[in-house]
Amino acid sequence: MDLTRNDNAPCRIATFITARMGSTRLPGKHLLPVQGKPIIQYMISRVKKAAKPRCVVLCITTLEEDGVLEKIANSCHIMTFRGHPTDILLRWLHAARKFHVDFIVSAEADDVFCDPECIDRIIGHYEKTGADYITCRGLPFGATPTGIRVDALQKVCELKTDDDTEGQERFFTKTGLFTVEYIDIGDPGLNHPEIRMTLDYPEDYAFFKEIISRLDQGRYIPLREIIGYLLLHPEIIEINQGMQRIYENRYKTKYGTITLKEKGTLERD
Repeated sequence: MDLTRNDNAPCRIATFITARMGSTRLPGKHLLPVQGKPIIQYMISRVKKAAKPRCVVLCITTLEEDGVLEKIANSCHIMTFRGHPTDILLRWLHAARKFHVDFIVSAEADDVFCDPECIDRIIGHYEKTGADYITCRGLPFGATPTGIRVDALQKVCELKTDDDTEGQERFFTKTGLFTVEYIDIGDPGLNHPEIRMTLDYPEDYAFFKEIISRLDQGRYIPLREIIGYLLLHPEIIEINQGMQRIYENRYKTKYGTITLKEKGTLERD
């Protein structure tokens, strides 16, 4: 993919995949094998199906342990940026500056079934509205990427006081500083937010492994097909369903406040 702006392009747009090897809940999760290859390769191959981004960049840390992820990125023919170990927002900002990106679509490496059609929808919405932060509502938890205007990202980096910026959406949606817009998914074949599709716990790995081993035949599996199969096999949904409440409780406890230089401490809902 070419990052060079052409005469008809309104901005430079990239997909950023965020990953690190230092997970405490599921160590080395991005390298967990499925069908003989690291699970992150499935995620990368899905994200590359999006048509609108100019490039895909794997945003990892400067820690030595993440070198293995850079090798995977090279083998998948995407670019790599190595940045701050804990400050994801700063890592994105520096990557955006390096690759001359105006608008990023963030896709967490944990979100193995991230929907490339949603990536394109978010970019299309940005091209029409210029909003600071855009995401989709109604897809399974973990299937939805988020779009962020780099100027808004820079403002957050200037105002925040914390270097641990996991759960970064709160800086855009809870501060009242930015234009936040949602694309509502009304399609009944896709509108299933009750399904958990993210990789944080061993149960999540079992969930993904089960689906990929059943459906993967060396081809791209559309999200609609995955959801349809799950609805016919609810026992697979149950594999990791109980982890969602654990995840939400942890998130609320750890990221219950936001501190900005101009506004002080803000409580999350």
